[in-house]
Amino acid sequence: MSPSRGSILSALAGNVAVALIKAGAFLFSASSAMLVEAIHSAIDTANQVLLLFGTSRASRPADNTHPFGYGLEAYFWTFVVGLLIFAVGGVASVAEGIHKIRHPEPVQHLGVTLGVLALAAIFEWASLAFSMREIDRGRPRLFRRRYPHVTLAQAIHFSPDPGVFEVLAEGVASIFGLGLAFLGVVGSAWFGWRAADGIAAVSIGALLILLSLVILVETYSLLSGEAASEPIIEGLREIIRADPAILAVQTINTMFIGPDMLLVAAIINFRPGLDTLTIEKATDALCAKLREAEPRIQQLFLRPSLPG
Repeated sequence: MSPSRGSILSALAGNVAVALIKAGAFLFSASSAMLVEAIHSAIDTANQVLLLFGTSRASRPADNTHPFGYGLEAYFWTFVVGLLIFAVGGVASVAEGIHKIRHPEPVQHLGVTLGVLALAAIFEWASLAFSMREIDRGRPRLFRRRYPHVTLAQAIHFSPDPGVFEVLAEGVASIFGLGLAFLGVVGSAWFGWRAADGIAAVSIGALLILLSLVILVETYSLLSGEAASEPIIEGLREIIRADPAILAVQTINTMFIGPDMLLVAAIINFRPGLDTLTIEKATDALCAKLREAEPRIQQLFLRPSLPG
């Protein structure tokens, strides 16, 4: 099982459990923040199903109509996920919160509600920790050389895999959402500020809108032809330069055509005096070295060039 698929399945299992727990808490407490959090987890569950569907579609082999494969389908379905979070999660949550601010209701069964929030937080932390471990295990070797340790923000930004950046961003948003729900419930039931529950729901909705924008921006960049990160490109450049037959590297262009599918095109200068057969053998050996260093390379084009 790939690390990204493992992280999606982990998030899916956690979201199903948390959605059921939050829905039960809402029935007990009538808390608007708990209702919004239950909707949040239900949407997260649907999102993981869509990601698994997109991953399955993207893994189909190349054919005559799609010579570079179907990898970009994973990004299309991730874009759908972002739109779903924005419309159903963010906007609907803000509307529910505004309604509760205008028509506040008392939060009931405070102890049960807080216990549910604590239990949900444990599930969310466990799911996020498992996803981080799976994702760290699957980091490319060339990237690991430049960044032995990455922050959460770097993992989200640098990864071309929706099973990484969507799951991580969603996990962080879920934990912050639980914190906002806690403040809303306590403010309403404990301190008597009845509007606090509705304000928490609006805040959770705004958080979901922010989450959707992060996912949409990252996915749009990949759909529009995002290149590999600088550590990957520099690592490939170093491998080419280290070859004794190579004089210089003119250009290296890269593009992700799927979560685990990288296209690389480079123009390289060979040293003077090499015959055609030597250049062909050196090119074949170089291709093998590059694919070994970066297994995600699915399409590799090297254009030999003699100086002068």
